[in-house]
Amino acid sequence: MKFTRHARRRMNLYGITKEEVEETISEPDKIDVESGRKVVYKTFELRFKGMPIKVVYVQEEGDIVVLSAYPLKKSYWKKTP
Repeated sequence: MKFTRHARRRMNLYGITKEEVEETISEPDKIDVESGRKVVYKTFELRFKGMPIKVVYVQEEGDIVVLSAYPLKKSYWKKTP
């Protein structure tokens, strides 16, 4: 798994660990596809005020490249089945 500079900076800014990103990708609560990029969400109840983190990634040559990772604000999150 590789992380772009943007992703590493966002993770550092918001205190998101590599383990949290890996867990979000492997066991997401919700999955979307936007412009060929996979977007996954996962809620960590005791982190980020209970709001999910959003991880955007692509798969290139069998490797996962994380483009961005950040916690969502309450106004952007809608609980959907």
